[in-house]
Amino acid sequence: MFFNSATEELNSYYPTRPECQADVPKTRFKARVGKTLSPRRWNAAFSQDGHLDIAGVLRRIQRGGIHPTIKGVVWEFLLGCFDPNSTYDERNDVRERRREQYAAWKAVCQKMVPTVGSGKFITTPIISDDGQPLPDANGQDIIGAVLDKREIHWMLTLPQIGLDVVRTDRTLVYYENEANQAKLWDVLAVYAWVDKDIGYVQGMNDICSPMVILIENEADAFWCFERAMRRLRENFRCTTSSMGVQSQLGTLAQIIKAIDPKLHQHLEELDGGEYLFAIRMLMVLFRREFSFVDAMYLWEVMWAMEYNPNIYASYEESRDSTSSNGAGDAKLSNKVLKQYGKFERKNLKTGWTDQRGALAVFLVASVLEKKNKQLLKDAQGMDDVVQILGEITGNLDAKKALKEALRIHKKYLSKAKKP
Repeated sequence: MFFNSATEELNSYYPTRPECQADVPKTRFKARVGKTLSPRRWNAAFSQDGHLDIAGVLRRIQRGGIHPTIKGVVWEFLLGCFDPNSTYDERNDVRERRREQYAAWKAVCQKMVPTVGSGKFITTPIISDDGQPLPDANGQDIIGAVLDKREIHWMLTLPQIGLDVVRTDRTLVYYENEANQAKLWDVLAVYAWVDKDIGYVQGMNDICSPMVILIENEADAFWCFERAMRRLRENFRCTTSSMGVQSQLGTLAQIIKAIDPKLHQHLEELDGGEYLFAIRMLMVLFRREFSFVDAMYLWEVMWAMEYNPNIYASYEESRDSTSSNGAGDAKLSNKVLKQYGKFERKNLKTGWTDQRGALAVFLVASVLEKKNKQLLKDAQGMDDVVQILGEITGNLDAKKALKEALRIHKKYLSKAKKP
């Protein structure tokens, strides 16, 4: 049976280790007949040659999420891996080309560090900061001396990725298998090599893990993660003086100042006006605040609400996605508008194109509004703010939070329009 009112049914797709049952947040999401995108409804959404009725799919996901058996393949469309207007044959060609590209990148990484692709992974340094090889536990050097700065930087990152992999979703049975941990490490290691600009930053493991679990083929999981990072990578850009996520925190401050000036003033008085307490929520998209199942539900509904039908073309052409979001075209037909998620559609209609104002920012605003009275009454310092917001872990209903986020988005846009 595909649908069952019990969340135990859904949790069985991603079993928790028995000794960790008490440590994980409660799952609230339930797959519902007529609301959740089912395998049958998903298959029926394709034409004979493979064109996808994306408008119908978005409608269903926004109403009730995606059934676990098809999450991975649907996420590929939501994140822009494939064009809904493509045929089965065209997508097979794209998939094959991408798999070959991933294999080539992985081969380069494997040549530098043979542990890549071996089913094992690294948690201790293999080179010194100046590129000299360090022996492993058996006294053997894994690699020779390294001179290239990019290679040194990448190799210094590998043990950090390994330590983060060990900590990633450790409550799940899936990661009891070292080969599955190695798969996650390989994907992150290759990504760190390919992204010359930002590379790997802690937190990317939390974004990548669900994709590695949902998508069996490692190359396909990599590309799904790569597409997700197109949206999120600027948050991970760090310099000695700033963090990329600060631009979204600035937008969050503007939103709260506009819709709840009293709360904003209170936070400013507590030296919290920069909203640094919200960094984790935005960096890893609420992974810590929800159970594994609920976090995935939250992500897919957010991605459906933010969906832009031009996403595939904009990524393939390596342009900034804002350049083709259709915002400049006031005469989009209703049929075309239905191919946008409801959040993106609202932005189009109002002409608001600030990419720092992703739905996740409004979601954080909805959490602050939910805790408004408690924050105003009990928060005497930033430690209190962190503690009060920490209470939402396992106690937040993703569906209600998203509904509230959309309400705040609407309210903010109406205020932003006023002179």
